[in-house]
Amino acid sequence: MDQLFVVLKSSVVQLAGRWLPEGALPFVSMGLTIAAIAAAAPVIMMYLTWLERKIIARMQNRLGPNRVGLYGLAQPLADGLKMLIKEDIVPEGADRLVHSLAPVVAVVPALLVFAVLPFGRNMIAADLNVGLLYFLAVSSISSYAIFMGGWASRNKFSLLGAMRGVAQIISYEVPSVLSIVVVIMVAGTLSMGGIVEAQAARWFVFTPWGFVAALIFFLSGVAEVNRTPFDMPEAESEIVAGFHTEYSGMKFALWYMAEFLEAFAISAFTVTLFLGGWQGPAIPLWWVLFGSVCLVATARTIPTVLRVLGVVACVGSGVVAYLANEAVPSWAWFLAKTYGLVFVLVWFRGTLPRLRVDQLMGLAWKFFLPLTLINIASAALWVAMPGPSGGVLAGALLILSGWWLIRLNNPAPLQPRTYLFVE
Repeated sequence: MDQLFVVLKSSVVQLAGRWLPEGALPFVSMGLTIAAIAAAAPVIMMYLTWLERKIIARMQNRLGPNRVGLYGLAQPLADGLKMLIKEDIVPEGADRLVHSLAPVVAVVPALLVFAVLPFGRNMIAADLNVGLLYFLAVSSISSYAIFMGGWASRNKFSLLGAMRGVAQIISYEVPSVLSIVVVIMVAGTLSMGGIVEAQAARWFVFTPWGFVAALIFFLSGVAEVNRTPFDMPEAESEIVAGFHTEYSGMKFALWYMAEFLEAFAISAFTVTLFLGGWQGPAIPLWWVLFGSVCLVATARTIPTVLRVLGVVACVGSGVVAYLANEAVPSWAWFLAKTYGLVFVLVWFRGTLPRLRVDQLMGLAWKFFLPLTLINIASAALWVAMPGPSGGVLAGALLILSGWWLIRLNNPAPLQPRTYLFVE
């Protein structure tokens, strides 16, 4: 099970080798990888929307999508069909070419970053020796797409939202990149696979510098993809819908797709850089499958036929996993961790209010930026002084620095206003 997808790909390439020359097989392999990413991306986007609506509905004591398909699982398909048949409206006076290109430019980088994402053991499309640098370079293109969309719309609200978005992305890219420096220092490589392997003994998040870096990287990523509470470019109460106010139909769907794919990518790269990637404890797979039997068998809302089929499938798979002595696959660990962070993103949206623009920018420049610089010094202490003493010094430096930055940035209490001309 751990190498299931790797074996399937190898089998297809070997099968193609019966009819194609040997020189064409690398292109077949690349084509299969590209096709898998291109097919998985829309599915990830569609069912992240379903998952977000269901989770927030549960938080707000609502049902969420429940009419189209079982548990509303076909709702994303209905939404996609609706986007396809909606009219594409372009404002009069807008730059039609740039207006059409902007959502495409937004989606392409969101797809390209998946090329260096290690989904499991031996499951990486391109294990570049500069994979981390590739991720940082490609992900920064989204700022161009946002400004293109806002400027080409010929709408002052769109332009204002685009300017906010670009300022926000550039501001939070600085602490985001600096937070990764500590990973490079300790792992000694820019390869995504090498970084995951460097966490075999201990995940970086379980170190003082790793915990701070993971927190800054994740929150900066949330800000870069304009998710709550950092969704100032789409502040509906102020600027309608920000940079994509003048988009409809499939163009709007592409913006939506880019946002959700980037949110998934931020969660996935946080897992890769700080949470051990595809690594996890060697739990027997049959434990998980027989636990699934209990969940499926006792789920009263599932139709009886599906419940019986689910129990039979889990029992059969559990027996096979027990006989084969299979552990939980590496790709299952990776997806479980990633969707755990996706849940945190949705949790943010369901509970936190939107930050003011001064709070948002101040958090990046006055708190995250100096803390990342101090965190680099903390990681240097950890590397130079291996053992408990280095860990204690690194932790003490971060705690004191964090306390000092909080006190330094603590705003003065609001004073009551005196209105001179009030009768």
